[in-house]
Amino acid sequence: MGETAMAGYGLDRPARCSVSFDTPCGSLLRELEQIWTEIGEREQDKDRMFQELEAECMRVYRRKVDSANADRSQLRQSVMAKEAELKALVASIGENTTQFKVNEKHASLKEQLAAVTPLLDDLRAMKEERIKQFSNVQSQIETINAQISDHNYQHDDGSSKRLNNDHDLSTRRLADLQMQLRNLQKEKSDRLQKVFVYVDEVHCLCAVLGMDFAKTVKDVHPSLHGTNSDNSTNISDSTLEGLTQTILKLKAEKRTRVSKLQEIVGKLHKLWNLMESTEQERRHFSEVAAVLGSSEEEITSPSVLSLETIQETEEEVERLTKQKASRMKELVLKRRVELENICRNAHMEPDTSTAPEKIVALIDSGLVDPCELLSNIEAQIAKANEESHTRKDIMERVDKWLSACDEETWLEEYNQG
Repeated sequence: MGETAMAGYGLDRPARCSVSFDTPCGSLLRELEQIWTEIGEREQDKDRMFQELEAECMRVYRRKVDSANADRSQLRQSVMAKEAELKALVASIGENTTQFKVNEKHASLKEQLAAVTPLLDDLRAMKEERIKQFSNVQSQIETINAQISDHNYQHDDGSSKRLNNDHDLSTRRLADLQMQLRNLQKEKSDRLQKVFVYVDEVHCLCAVLGMDFAKTVKDVHPSLHGTNSDNSTNISDSTLEGLTQTILKLKAEKRTRVSKLQEIVGKLHKLWNLMESTEQERRHFSEVAAVLGSSEEEITSPSVLSLETIQETEEEVERLTKQKASRMKELVLKRRVELENICRNAHMEPDTSTAPEKIVALIDSGLVDPCELLSNIEAQIAKANEESHTRKDIMERVDKWLSACDEETWLEEYNQG
């Protein structure tokens, strides 16, 4: 009965029998068949329209299949890409592979994607942290290398770029870089200590020489004075070499000034002794006078070798030299009087070459050194004393005879009176 009814609607044709009437779609087709029958559509038109509907349904199904296939391909590519990135990150940071391995029990693509995503996020975060560690270490290495090589260090993103392109972010490589950094930090510390020692030596030499310490070290490098930060102090080879050369120059200058001042102080001592200068007169030059018996290493008093001190000592020598001429004239004349007294007592004639008027004329003319005149008179005094000693007996007898003569003359005058 059902088959006869179906045939009445023309549903025995292949195009219409391909759809089951037990489905919602089949119910709609049956309703459409009834409408077409009531309208009076021909069987050929019904078949054509059913074929068109079937073709349209096939296109809808195909689009759905294609869309699902594209989604599946995209999921597969995502899973493969993330798994590849996961493997690359594991290899890059050198972590344990079992800790970041996707569970094979996840069958569907979405389950696989959901499983690999958190692992990938953890590795990405770990990589970023590792990059920061590398960047920090490499930045310090570059900074210290720049300080040692005396190249101006400009901080930029160069380190990060190099790290992003570097596939080795393992802890072993990080440890190697940290070891390199520690070695450079030790070298920096050693260089900094050496700079401080050199600067201190320059300070001591400048103090003794009375030179401008700040200007001297700034001529080597501006960072060597007026800074409180170790990081700002230049520690390059050129700075160390500059300090070494500066110390050598200062030591040579000190050696020259010591020699010059010792020569001046030697003259000063002779003048003091000659002029019989008092301790009070010598006290002002006591530190300078100590240079005469000291070695270069022992001379450390501030400004004792300054140009001002040397000039002041030279001026004192010149002043005493001028005084010496006047004092020597007095001393020579005084010794000449002593010579004349000795000669008078010994009934001798003093040497006329050192007569007072000649002495004054020679000293005033500057043709003769007063010391030579004094030495000449000293020699004449010594000779006169020696001659006087040999005549002592004779002179005593003469004195007794003269005394007796005077007494006899007195008695005669007394008796006559």
